[in-house]
Amino acid sequence: MGLDNATPQASGSGPTDRCYAALDLGTNNCRLLIARPAPAGFRVIDSFSRIVRLGEGLGQSGRLCPQAIERTLSALHVCRDKLDSRRVTRTRLIATEACRAADNGAAFIDRVAVQTGLQLEIVDRETEAGLATAGCAALADDRAEGVLLFDIGGGSSEVVWLTRASDTENRSGEHEGIRDRIRLWTSLRLGVVSLAESFGGRIVTPAVFEAMVAYVTVEMKEFAERARSEMRCSRFHLLGTSGTVTTLAGVHLNLPRYDRRRVDGLWMSHADVDEAIARLRNMSFDARVAHGCIGPDRADLVLAGCAIFEAIRRAFPSERVRIADRGLREGLLMQMMAADGVWCRDAQTSRMQ
Repeated sequence: MGLDNATPQASGSGPTDRCYAALDLGTNNCRLLIARPAPAGFRVIDSFSRIVRLGEGLGQSGRLCPQAIERTLSALHVCRDKLDSRRVTRTRLIATEACRAADNGAAFIDRVAVQTGLQLEIVDRETEAGLATAGCAALADDRAEGVLLFDIGGGSSEVVWLTRASDTENRSGEHEGIRDRIRLWTSLRLGVVSLAESFGGRIVTPAVFEAMVAYVTVEMKEFAERARSEMRCSRFHLLGTSGTVTTLAGVHLNLPRYDRRRVDGLWMSHADVDEAIARLRNMSFDARVAHGCIGPDRADLVLAGCAIFEAIRRAFPSERVRIADRGLREGLLMQMMAADGVWCRDAQTSRMQ
């Protein structure tokens, strides 16, 4: 797994003075975390998240459209201002599937540099899968011989088979230990945006939902075959990190508005997931828009995400799934801090409340 290439921007006077930033520009979201090292891993001092739909229409045109570019540039200007105001000393700013796939992806990255001063790096699928794993592997049951970790994105979905950490291995999520635990991985060239644009997201009939599940199942078939011989004990479980699974968790908990503190690390049973997906599928588009854990920006995407999740569940049956509201950005922060020698060996990632 590629987990290197963090770029230092300046040097601080000591570990507690250093300020790190990780930006993840995906097909659907632009997300930023700014943090300082802390005894519990790191302490987030600022964050930003905006749905920009950079990959809107990409599947049909092969290009980033002007409207999506402008939305994204607006969000990146906010990110740049936050980096400046927080006096960040080290950054890694990555772009994923939309920029990888678009004919004008590299030109867009150049335009970002000119207009915002931000140096974005388009990472490959292996690096993306490794960073997502590093960011949330601490939530895996450390007694399970194998865990199926997945990250449902806007334009791609990463699936990783993670083995159990040895008794002497560092379980803090440092990237060297994580690399050794990854047995298999794949990156499916589909996500909530691309699937919703292909099948529809506002009105999703049972037939359309099953068609999406079938499509994802075919795309995942080769990985499922490779993973067939991997060891599965009674504690085998799924570990999901994405807006899809966190939304399902919020629906399951009947939250009036999303609350990360109640969602991150939540265990859901197979029956819990069945019930939450059924509730979402029975909602009208307007009801999804009005729901405090979904809203207008996700209302036409969440059922496509559920279809991807359902295909994963059918390929890898499990009695439980753990929900992670953490991933790429946390992996980036951990990587940079570990490289600087300021990452606590026994840390679990802490987050700003």
